[in-house]
Amino acid sequence: MASHSRSALLLAGLLASAGVAHFVAPKQFDAIVPEALPGSPRAWTAASGAVELALAAGLALPATRRASARAAAVFFAAVFPANVKMAYDWRDRPASARAIAYARLPLQVPLVLWARRAGQVTQEAPRG
Repeated sequence: MASHSRSALLLAGLLASAGVAHFVAPKQFDAIVPEALPGSPRAWTAASGAVELALAAGLALPATRRASARAAAVFFAAVFPANVKMAYDWRDRPASARAIAYARLPLQVPLVLWARRAGQVTQEAPRG
């Protein structure tokens, strides 16, 4: 398996896990939905979970991997405001909790780069 395929499948696993978490434990995600967004936080939580599941499926399939990887990079950038809200909301929590919230902020950059890399198409060597 080519490294880009393996990387795409690992990213698909991460997105699938996060997507499932949005439905299994939605309250934690509801709490970080920016108030400026219209509608209920639960609707945004469900929508983002569904998007993560769709992106995971798209990354898992070679035929849709490139487009899904590009969409995942955009998605990771789009959810950055939720991470900013979490860091702001957790500013008065204990240091360990603040560290988790603050660590999520720069994490978006490697996620965007990972998605871009996972979408690169490479020619796999023939097996024989």
